[in-house]
Amino acid sequence: MSPSRGSDRPRPEWFAGVHHIDSGTAELVPDRSDPGGWSIFVNGVSSSYVHLGDPTRLDFEYMQWAGHVLDVAAPPGEPLSAVHIGGAACTLARYVAATRPGSPQTVFEVDALLVRLMRQAFALRAVRGLRLKAMDGLDGLRSLPDVYSAVVIRDAFDGAQVPPHLADVGFYAEAARVLTAGGVYVGNIADTAQVRESRVEAATALEVFAHVAMIAEPGQLRGRRYGNVVLVASQAPLPEDALIRKLAGGAVRARFVEPARVKELVAGVKPRH
Repeated sequence: MSPSRGSDRPRPEWFAGVHHIDSGTAELVPDRSDPGGWSIFVNGVSSSYVHLGDPTRLDFEYMQWAGHVLDVAAPPGEPLSAVHIGGAACTLARYVAATRPGSPQTVFEVDALLVRLMRQAFALRAVRGLRLKAMDGLDGLRSLPDVYSAVVIRDAFDGAQVPPHLADVGFYAEAARVLTAGGVYVGNIADTAQVRESRVEAATALEVFAHVAMIAEPGQLRGRRYGNVVLVASQAPLPEDALIRKLAGGAVRARFVEPARVKELVAGVKPRH
């Protein structure tokens, strides 16, 4: 069968190697230590890890933390509507589909050729409830009605940075509009040891959301390393106790920075307009 025809089940081996996409290149690399694992690199940067036999496996630290947020966003196993800004291999969308069967999910990925490649390699059309659209994330949010989704997840990058139009007050206002009452926003931020970008985004989110928290590796919050910070926001109080328990039992050490502390950290920081 020709790789261009795709399959009703994942066939990443048909697509191993480098492919040209709208934004540059994408490469699918098999995990030599685990035949079920595949890494996806976009323009040479590690973007996603997918395990064919276990969609609940989240190898990246920040995805594990985001997974914990999703776990406590609704009772276990209950369907959870989700909008994803940034798709790649849809690792978190596959996680939600596996842990919460029947969840309606929409993924906006700006790179149309990457969307096509991921659909074919990982049989994403077969994931129940998942819609993958080639569209800019902000345009995608604007296309959705009010009170549409329980979760909005942003994991979109241009190189090492979040595109500015996906990190300003206007973007957060659109995310808040789309969320249901008590809905949760989750954003991935790649930051320096000074955690400046995370503080700017937290200040920006606080222009729109009543409650904003952060999750990060303790060393980064002490200014010792570069890494990812997960920002969590909602108009309703966050399930802090449940989330702290989840993070404490995780494979990677993580600190939950509660909303009161976040407000202290962003004092004097200008929001991004």
